[in-house]
Amino acid sequence: MSAEHDNHGQTPAAWTTVIIIMLAFVVGTLGVMLGNWVMFWVGVGMVVLAPVVGKVMQLMGLGAPGTSARDRRQASPQPTQGVAD
Repeated sequence: MSAEHDNHGQTPAAWTTVIIIMLAFVVGTLGVMLGNWVMFWVGVGMVVLAPVVGKVMQLMGLGAPGTSARDRRQASPQPTQGVAD
């Protein structure tokens, strides 16, 4: 297994996102079963909100290291300009 996939999904951001989505499906399913459409739409809203929460947590440093755009920019080699040997 390569080092870049060493922590696949094992971060607080990933776990929180998955837990929110699982709870959202439970809420939405109960809403349909009970005929409570407000509850169903709350579940839909939770599904939409979960990736936003995960991304915010990732940007706070709780996601996989090296996955943010800033980390990729810092890791990429910077071209040298006008350096003669």
